[in-house]
Amino acid sequence: MAAKLVSLNVGLPRDVAWRGKTVRTGIWKNPVQSRLMVRRLNIDGDGQGDLGGHGGPNRPVFVYQLDSYRYWERELSRSDFSYGQFGENFTIEGLPDDEVCIGDRFRIGGALFEISQPRVTCYRVGIRMDEPRMAALLVAQHRPGFYFRVLEEGEVGAGDEIIKVADGAERMSVAEIDGALYLRGHTRDQLERAWRIPPLSAGWKESFQALLEQEDTAGAAAGNAGLAPSSGPPPAWVGFRPLRVSRIEKESATVKSFSLMPADDRPLVAALPGQFIILRIKPNADGPPVLRNYSLSDLPSDDHYRVSVKLEENGAASTYLHTHVGVGDVLGVAAPRGAFTLGPDGKKVVLISAGVGVTPVLAMLHALAAEASPREIWWLYGARNRDDHPFAEEALNLIKSLPSAKSYVEYSRPGLEDRVGLDFDAAGRIGTEVLQKIGVPHDADFYLCGPAAFMDDLTAGLKAWGVADDRVHGEIFGPSKAITPGIADAPHAPPHAPVGPAGIGPQISFARSGLNARWDPKFGSLLDFAEACEVPVRWSCRTGVCHMCESGLISGNVKYQPDPLDPPAQGNLLLCCAQPAGDIVLDL
Repeated sequence: MAAKLVSLNVGLPRDVAWRGKTVRTGIWKNPVQSRLMVRRLNIDGDGQGDLGGHGGPNRPVFVYQLDSYRYWERELSRSDFSYGQFGENFTIEGLPDDEVCIGDRFRIGGALFEISQPRVTCYRVGIRMDEPRMAALLVAQHRPGFYFRVLEEGEVGAGDEIIKVADGAERMSVAEIDGALYLRGHTRDQLERAWRIPPLSAGWKESFQALLEQEDTAGAAAGNAGLAPSSGPPPAWVGFRPLRVSRIEKESATVKSFSLMPADDRPLVAALPGQFIILRIKPNADGPPVLRNYSLSDLPSDDHYRVSVKLEENGAASTYLHTHVGVGDVLGVAAPRGAFTLGPDGKKVVLISAGVGVTPVLAMLHALAAEASPREIWWLYGARNRDDHPFAEEALNLIKSLPSAKSYVEYSRPGLEDRVGLDFDAAGRIGTEVLQKIGVPHDADFYLCGPAAFMDDLTAGLKAWGVADDRVHGEIFGPSKAITPGIADAPHAPPHAPVGPAGIGPQISFARSGLNARWDPKFGSLLDFAEACEVPVRWSCRTGVCHMCESGLISGNVKYQPDPLDPPAQGNLLLCCAQPAGDIVLDL
């Protein structure tokens, strides 16, 4: 039977209510009887609600097959489907996902199309189908559907014949390439073939490149690098172990360093330069523990760790550490983790920090000095004045030991006794205009750490300057920014226990947010629970497919319902389908 366009479906984005939120989505498509013009970016009368995941030159037309309609009617015991049910623009007879290939070309009506990628499934297909598992089911059953790229614009209409005019390179089907990214068990040959396909959209090619690099280095314990960025090597131990304070040094008016050594016979594991540890302390003997992330601030070592803590106004952890912790005291410490680490290759390096954000980049500077790196290195630092300038002499000595290192320091509020040319180089704040003025190379790798406004301004400035995104690396103190695709912006309160009666289940500790709350199974998943606590989270599919919600599991264990299609990295969890199996600590 010849392939045919059975129904042409369009629809503009609309707002729908979902779980007490407003979702902007274009997944509701309705059949039209007239012929419509298909353009490079869209079909006339159609639109997408989330251009980050749908639409654009690689995804203007979504295609789904009648055979898959019939399959889901049987699997879900449904008989209420109508054309456009899966959010597709073209409902077609023929072209099954396990036969058509990326790069195949077809003429339909007056337009020419090319298959660019499988569908990226998100939670909104679950809303449309009234089946929350739908995003995972589409992938697990190898029926995702696919996107057409428009090579020649033209009119199409229901009833048009679909004529194949060219085969795609590598002959890799939509179902195979979808499974190679989302499901466990892919082979290196599959990854290489997928990466070589010229028409495959750029985002998918980048994912397969990341998976190939992972095959060469980290291995399976690192999770799925094509979906979640590397979170670094697996933690050296699970949970917290006792470390003894061996030394305390005052670094500035507000910063103290604490050196920690094992309180038992087990050696430490040297961190990567830029990684952090989590301290567990109890300022109040009768209260819950307080958890805080602190970057390691000196040369990575297997005999001690050093953290440097700024005394914050009303900061429970920093106040306790500064005023109550002494040499010989024992603290609970989680293993080093984090992906903000110094790259190993020979690229030029620019280390930029402000305030106590100096700590992870100082560890990087130590590592570069220890290997007498010949790389071109720039050290840029911003402080208020000399009193608030920690590690001034330490950093200067490291820079002097490096053959191609340069330093530049700015004070935003220099004191009367602060000396230009000795203590600092200029008054002001570090931004890209300063970098350009002093000759910082444009083609370097940039490592940034500091207050949120400093990070936002500098990241935007580097982008405007034309620095590639993959050359800008940042570390953020506190919770990461939320990713909640399609959800209308709304005011957010600080993290808090869920509204209503407290749960009686295991204790859930959010380390970055400083919150402890008791689990209540009514929430279904740790993602639902975190949202009820207004802890910033990142997600998309909500069914264990996309790994957007992958987060650090500091201590404890979880169970999954449903099981993720591909497991997260060792030491991590997928919030969207996880429930606690006892008390846990999350890096959120």
